Amino acid sequence: MSDTLVNLSFEQALQELEALVRRLEEGRLPLEEAISAYERGVALKTHCQAKLQLAKLKVDQIVLKSQGEVELKPFDAGE
Repeated sequence: MSDTLVNLSFEQALQELEALVRRLEEGRLPLEEAISAYERGVALKTHCQAKLQLAKLKVDQIVLKSQGEVELKPFDAGE
């Protein structure tokens, strides 16, 4: 993943992806630009999916204790 993607938040990546999709759907891009936009879109989609997966893993660390109390178990990516 490129450095520029690593620094993008989920929201920023999703916004850029949505803009690329709109441009591609308009069908007015020259072929080479359309291919580049598609490639960037695939990278953005992968980036967003990774961010969502990480968020899911963090949420999965919330544990419900026996008396209905919620305990936050620290997220450990190594588990």
